Order: sequence, then C-alpha cells, then structure tokens
Amino acid sequence: MELLTDIFRFNCVVLLIYLVNCTPPEDPIKCSSKTTNCTVTNSNGMFPDRSICRAGEVVYPNTEEELVAAVAKGTKSMRKMKAATRYAHSITKLFCPGGDDGLLISTLHLNRTLGIDAKAMEMSVESGVTLREMIDGAAKAGLALPYAPYWWGLTMGGLMATGAHGSSLWGKGSSVHDYVVGLRIVTPATASEGYAKVRTISSDQSDMDAVKVSLGVLGVISQITLKLQPLFKRSITNQVTDDSDLGDQAVNFGIQHEFADMIWYPSQRQVIYRIDDRVSSNASGNGRIDFMGFRSMQTLALALVRSAEETNEALKDTSSKCIDAKVTISILVTAGYGFMNNALSFTGYPVVGNNNRLQSSGSCLDSPEDGLLSACPWDPRVKSEFFHQTTVSIGLSKVKSFIQDVQKLRDMDPNALCGVDLYLGFLMRYVKASDAYLAKQEDGVDFDITYYRSKDPMAPRLHEDILEEVEQMAIFKYGGSPHWGKNRNLAFEGVIKKYSKIGEFLKVKEAYDPSRLFSSEWTDQVLGIKGRPTIIKEGCALEGLCICSEDLHCAPKKGYYCRPGKVYKDARVCTRLVSSA
Repeated sequence: MELLTDIFRFNCVVLLIYLVNCTPPEDPIKCSSKTTNCTVTNSNGMFPDRSICRAGEVVYPNTEEELVAAVAKGTKSMRKMKAATRYAHSITKLFCPGGDDGLLISTLHLNRTLGIDAKAMEMSVESGVTLREMIDGAAKAGLALPYAPYWWGLTMGGLMATGAHGSSLWGKGSSVHDYVVGLRIVTPATASEGYAKVRTISSDQSDMDAVKVSLGVLGVISQITLKLQPLFKRSITNQVTDDSDLGDQAVNFGIQHEFADMIWYPSQRQVIYRIDDRVSSNASGNGRIDFMGFRSMQTLALALVRSAEETNEALKDTSSKCIDAKVTISILVTAGYGFMNNALSFTGYPVVGNNNRLQSSGSCLDSPEDGLLSACPWDPRVKSEFFHQTTVSIGLSKVKSFIQDVQKLRDMDPNALCGVDLYLGFLMRYVKASDAYLAKQEDGVDFDITYYRSKDPMAPRLHEDILEEVEQMAIFKYGGSPHWGKNRNLAFEGVIKKYSKIGEFLKVKEAYDPSRLFSSEWTDQVLGIKGRPTIIKEGCALEGLCICSEDLHCAPKKGYYCRPGKVYKDARVCTRLVSSA
C-alpha cells in the first residue's frame, strides 16, 4: 500500500511538471459595469488580511498623454489613485487605492518599447512592458539586462516600485532599479499646471533615489530607460551537497560566482548550490530555463495535490509531507529544475547559453486558452496552490548566525520544515546595497520562504510555531528587511526605522503628491506615517496579521497557544500543546 501511495504522488508531480497547455491569468481588475464599481486583487486572489480592495473606476491609458489625463482627472476630483499592473504579482496591498471611490490606473496598454540605442547600450520602455518583453527586446539588439527576477511576468514599473531583484553581489548588484538611468513619472499638479504633469528624472538627480523604489506612492511611472550590457553567455551547474557548512558557504559563495544562488532544503539537510558565471561568447551551448514551478499545470492534478496537502494538514500527518517533499525534490534535481541544454531537454550540467534564455521564465503565461483545463499553479480560479511567503534580506555579517539558528530549530524537530521543502525550500539570493532610499541598506542574502496557507483563516497550520519563529528571527533578531511586494503584515511592523533616508524619501513624496492622493491606509502604515500594519483580533497570529501576545491570538480551542520560541526566546508563536491525558 505504501508503494502504491508513493507511485500516486510521483505521478501527480510528473503531471504537474510536464503538461504545457494553459489558460492565461485573467485581468486582476473586475468591474460590475465596464469600468466602474471595481475590485482588484493579486495573482493569488487574496491579500494577506483577506480584505477586498474596491475602486470606483479603472482607466486603461494607451499613451502617456492619456496617462496624464487620467491623473489629472483624479487630482481634480481629489480621488485616491493607484497604478495597477497586468498580472498584479504583489502580495501586499500596494495597488489598493483605498475608499470605494478610488481610481485605478492600469498600465496594461502601456506596453511598448520606445527605443534602443545600441551604441549607448540604453533601452527605453513604457512601464507596463513585462520583464520578458524587455529581455527579449534587448537581446534582439545584442544587449542584456544582466540581472533580473526569475519570474518574467512582472512589469518594469511594478518590479521597480517594489525593489525586485535577481541574485548577485557583483558590479551594481542584482536589483533592476540600479540599472535605471532615466524615467518619466506622472504626478499630481496644481490647477494652473493642468492637475497633472510629467517629471523627467535622470540618474544625476537626487530625486532618482526616491523614485526608483517608490511603492507607487509618488505617481505613475510612464517610461523607464535602462543601462544595459552587451549580450553574453553563462554556464550553470547545480551542485547538490549537505548543509553542514551552509553558514560559512553562504557568506562567501556570492563573491565566488557572479550569479550564484542556493536552494536550501532544511528538512532534507541538503543544499543546491548554483555555480553560475559568465563564459566566452564562443562557448558551445544554446541552453535555456523553463522553471518547473512556472509551467502550466493540469487543473485536475493541481486539485489532487492541494487536496493531499489539506488532508495532511488536517490529520497532522508530517510523515506524508516529508515523503512528498523527498519525491518532489528528487524529480526537480533529476530534471535540472527546468534548465535545458537545448530547445527540448535537460541532458546534464553545465548548461551553457545566452543570458536572456537563462535568467527568467514563466511559460504558463504563454499558452493559448484551454478552458481552464490547465493553469498557472497559483491561479485562484481553480483549486490550486495557496500559500504564504516570507521574504527577508539579512545582512551578510548576520547570515551565518541566522542559518545556524534555523538549523538548531530544525534539529529539535527534524521534520518540521518538510512543508517548506515542498515549495522549493529556502531560496537564497544575493542582493547588494543600493543608493535608493527604500532599497536594501546593506549587502545581504534574500531568504524566500513559501509555505502552505489554509483557505480558513482560523485554521492553524501544521508546525505553525516553527515557521513563525523563523519569520520573527529573520525580521527582529537579525534585523532583516522584508521584500515590499511580499510577506505577511507582521513583517512590516516598524520596518521603516531600518531605512536611514526615509526622511529624504518623505520630502520627495510631499513635493510630488502634497495632497497624498497616491497614499493609502496600507502605505501610510508601512511608511510610519499613520497607524500600524498589524491587526489585533482573535486568531490574528495564524495569518501573520499580528504576533501573538495572548492565547486568543492563536487557536486555543484547537490546541494552539501563544508561547515563547524554542531558540529565539523573544519570539511569540502559536504552539500546539498535546494533552498527555
């Protein structure tokens, strides 16, 4: 029977990986009357606090002139405004204008490449251009954006606003915004100026350090100009080893290899080191990446896998989660995570190819409509993945100690992190300090941790306390800075104190938007202007809306009580207490 169960799990994973037809994601904005009485959500279909974001109207400008008109319309009527992107991949509420009468300005149709100067190695695009469109357009001109996020469904305006990045400590680092040399942003203006105006910002202006990571609170970016490099080749080898010396390796690995990253599977005591460097343009190879987690997946298989995980959670069945994790990791490692040596298959390392074919992927966005027989694995229209994400950057000087603390916690309950290993473990990417006011303050490692989320906000998770302790250690004990577009509410408690130039940013904000039309309750809380991002109520700690301070914030009726952490004693986590009776 056990063998049959393992075969079933294996077959489900194979189905998830290799089926390629898809229904593309729908517009995250829905209106009851064409463009009025609207709601907007993210690609997961749910904000961290499960609230519904409403707006009175949405506009879809096709040109910068129409964008100016949209902002002028909102300014004249003193309406709250927010920019919204094509796929809405921010987990947090950055694009929620607040108030039922708010105005959403979608950059869906601002998707043109405006010019490429091959000699100057510069490329100008509208802010709604996706990362994939930008990468492909540059490559056709023999140019490359050297570092980029791994998911190509982000828009250039959206990824800039949240400080999105790839992995590197070399050169200017892995953050896309640090390769921006010019931009145009539409902001509110006075009546004599027509209620809206275009500000042109260049890299030699101090305002650039505010605008290039702005959380969308300054206006709507219209155009972006990036400084690129000549197109180059990379050679990639994934090396599997144990995690005994991960603390030491993590500090040095990013210095040794330009595009290094690590996937850490703590419950398996295993690390995948990505040895990734530039090679000669004459090097043989036409490799590419089609990451398995970003491929389309059959909705039936998605439902089966989600149901199995829900059953394991309900039965507190850690052993089944660990078996599933082991099978999944084995398949991913054997199949090279989606790296291919040619157009069709993975035959072994190294994988050599042009940078544009190896840096990002997201094929589930490309397939034709198939009536939801298959979809991106997180598509909220079907029974699919539903998860929390904790994404925190920790300074290099503290990375070893953080890893060792997580290992101590893991050793106390070796199977407690199997659920994380089901979602690519701890993805560890390198990120460099930036001059941008709201960007990373020091060189560090970004820990991206994805894990199960229940559809029932009052349902505690299996090993709830372990991941809560990891989260609080990263943010509070080690002073990590959360990714602006990810994370649960508690990660943003007091976060703005970690940014030494917040005063300069707020001065620019006041100058660009004195009536605070692009502000919202959420951004005010995050920026420390008014209120707090945490929400105190019954069960609030289960969803990361708060850190528990009393049992009621957990689920005492289900056996989960607020208790100190096991390694980080200052943590307060929802711990399951099993009666000895």
